[in-house]
Amino acid sequence: MFTIDAHLDLSMNALEWNRDLTRPVAEINAREKGLTDKPDRGNATVSLPALREGNIGLVVATQIGRYVAPNNPLPGWHSPEQAWAQTQGQLAWYQAMVEKGEMTQIRNLVDLDRHVELWNDGKEASEKPVGFILSLEGADSIVSLDYLEKAYQSGLRALGPAHYGPGRYAFGTDASAPLSPQGKELLKKMDELGIILDATHLCDLAFWDALEIYQGPIWASHNNVRALVDHNRQFSDEMIKALVDRGAVIGGAFDAWMLSPGWIRGESSPRERNVTIATVLDHLDHICQIAGNADHIGIGSDLDGAFGTEQSPYDLETIADLQKIPDLLRQRGYSESDVNKVMRDNWLNFLKRAWA
Repeated sequence: MFTIDAHLDLSMNALEWNRDLTRPVAEINAREKGLTDKPDRGNATVSLPALREGNIGLVVATQIGRYVAPNNPLPGWHSPEQAWAQTQGQLAWYQAMVEKGEMTQIRNLVDLDRHVELWNDGKEASEKPVGFILSLEGADSIVSLDYLEKAYQSGLRALGPAHYGPGRYAFGTDASAPLSPQGKELLKKMDELGIILDATHLCDLAFWDALEIYQGPIWASHNNVRALVDHNRQFSDEMIKALVDRGAVIGGAFDAWMLSPGWIRGESSPRERNVTIATVLDHLDHICQIAGNADHIGIGSDLDGAFGTEQSPYDLETIADLQKIPDLLRQRGYSESDVNKVMRDNWLNFLKRAWA
């Protein structure tokens, strides 16, 4: 089944983890044997061959570069210009993948329709390029609004103003503040350019500000449910209802700490906590109960987003295992139409509306 994953940090893995994503996952992990500089070394789940194996033909692929002020303990760059340069290196990697025929960039409806037709032509997926829509996770690297225009010209089509902690435009996970004046201007410029607002990671105060100011299309690429795991990273039922009212789609994230209450990083294990792919579906099903339908859910796995199999559902070996989801949904009584919505159609319909 042709599948869309709305959040993968591919360029981060290529440049910061030094992974050659054109190789099979097993080969990537074998090359990392013995390395200890990252907690997920040797536990990768994502590569371009694995995406093709899972018929995941379209992804929302990120750029990310955080600015950190002198008193900010998070990892990041010491100036917005450095953060911008980091994202441009990531862009260069995507462009190199396009040149190599491994990937193809999707910027508009013409590109989208052509790419979906290619992946639905009944031929073997192993030689097809993986399509990607470029998204920016955290807006710190946008030095000024002129840079947002440059990014749009390079194909940026979605943007999440916040990531973790205090940001230049918006505060994110584990931080709290209303949108800054610069954040409000950013949203207005995004609206003008037609850049999709990704509500993921926005702190509660910034979330409500953003929904009031921004009038364009909104999605949440990778976010789960606060009612099931009580943390500010997740959406409350009230926030979910507001997103549904705006026609948003919310992608279920596969990071185990977002799926198991009280998860302790580096100590808890997915098997011990019984975190499976079905646990992700619990969160998606909760959204369906609020919405009254299955029109607002999808996949935004965030796999290999600075974690690997040590912090993923234990019945997932590589991202190709997303193809276990249709049967799991059917077992819960989801219709075939609803299964298609979760795997691809909700994201496709959203994009068709947003880019019309």
